[in-house]
Amino acid sequence: MTTQDNPIQEFETERETRIAGYAGLEDWQAQSMDWLKSAFDQKYMYNFAWGGRPIIQLPTDMAAFQELVWKTKPDLIIETGIAHGGSLVMSASLLAMIDYCDAVENGGVVDPKTAKRRVLGIDIDIRAHNRAAMEAHPMAAKIDMFEGSSIEEDMIRRVHDYASGFERVLVCLDSNHTHDHVLAELNAYASLATKDSYCLVFDTVIEDLPKNTFPDRLWAPGNNAKTAVHEFLKSHPEFAIDQEINNKLLISAAPDGWLKRIA
Repeated sequence: MTTQDNPIQEFETERETRIAGYAGLEDWQAQSMDWLKSAFDQKYMYNFAWGGRPIIQLPTDMAAFQELVWKTKPDLIIETGIAHGGSLVMSASLLAMIDYCDAVENGGVVDPKTAKRRVLGIDIDIRAHNRAAMEAHPMAAKIDMFEGSSIEEDMIRRVHDYASGFERVLVCLDSNHTHDHVLAELNAYASLATKDSYCLVFDTVIEDLPKNTFPDRLWAPGNNAKTAVHEFLKSHPEFAIDQEINNKLLISAAPDGWLKRIA
């Protein structure tokens, strides 16, 4: 059967070809980066919510993330960096959707309180009002939160122990964005991402933004998540940048941060 006989496959093939072609559109890439610079200046990514909780992400990254969750169907999503909790709620709701679809296929109904799939969030400071809002959220039954530094040995051990009972794990790193911190998180948690799943590293775009974009932060061009990713990949051939995601998003806070575990 050719793609012309299969309209679904034909659509997929056309999309793949179109996305691959974006890699050579330098003018469009430059325009996208100009837009991103203004978006950070205007705090555009602070304007959105998921399930009623603020989520500090670009809509394009949110769309790509839900594609990956549906594709990989993880049992566990680990996230460093909680903030207001919107990202945890998004992950939990996506896993709940997968639970529901599984139940429909099996002819039954899943109880979200007993479903195995879970989300684990780690943050050095979970503020009381955010914790209270998260614990009162309808998705709370699928979410656990650990407070403490993500790179301390006790926390790393605790997270690894927690993850040991899960078969398919997806990791998201989105806390302190300095080179040393992100590299430490990669060394601590990337190995938990299972084969064909992902370790996602957010805010790699800092490397491409003007050096005064974050005057009150420690990270800047030359010292950020992207420099950590490139350093990590030098000694970890089991991971590779998913160039298809890189190519198709154009507007993303995580260029080169979509790391697929290939071995």
